[in-house]
Amino acid sequence: MNDNSSVVQLTIGISIFLGLTALGYFITKAAVDFKSFDRSVTVKGLAEQEHIADIVIWPIQFTEASNSLDDVYESLDQSAERVREFLVSQGIADSEISFSTPLLTDRSAQRYGGNENFQYRYIASQTATIYSENVEGVRNMMSDLVELGKQGVTLSGNEYEVRPEYIFTRLNEIKPEMIEQATKEARQVAEKFAEDSNSKLGKIKSASQGQFSISDRDNNNPHIKKVRVVSTIVYYLSD
Repeated sequence: MNDNSSVVQLTIGISIFLGLTALGYFITKAAVDFKSFDRSVTVKGLAEQEHIADIVIWPIQFTEASNSLDDVYESLDQSAERVREFLVSQGIADSEISFSTPLLTDRSAQRYGGNENFQYRYIASQTATIYSENVEGVRNMMSDLVELGKQGVTLSGNEYEVRPEYIFTRLNEIKPEMIEQATKEARQVAEKFAEDSNSKLGKIKSASQGQFSISDRDNNNPHIKKVRVVSTIVYYLSD
């Protein structure tokens, strides 16, 4: 009876030992496989292109001064008409020109400096704004603006106020090509890393397109836009 009990206990003990050994093997193998599966590399791909802006917004500010309110408004109307005629003669469509509401300053009514001596009491200014898709045409016309001065139009405004603005609106047209370019560059970097680390490049684990940015190429050529996107991609690695 005791011999049979000992045999049973020994059999159970061996079974438990073998079971634990097998369990440990499978757990270890699973951990190794999981670790291998989790190996990855994160790379970035850059795509850049240069494009000419397709819209230009150009403000032209002019000013008149007088001691008569009626005279200052009449002079401002005459200057506005000269500005319009000049722009139309340069090929700008009338529909591309808009005029702001005149801004009048009564210097004698100002809170500070009311007792100062000044030549003219009233100063009025107005802004003509060109909104056009003819970017090159408008740029070529800018150097001829001196002609308005010869016609008696007093141009005003600081550099910031009359600085032309250039806009690039065709981003959606070039997005697919740039994303493809960034993705290819990222894969080349990942393949080089895998080669150097004696690994094989696997499938994509995750990817982030990133934000497109549009900026001036440089200060002297704001009409040339630099379009940029950075894609971040995570690849699996295997031995």
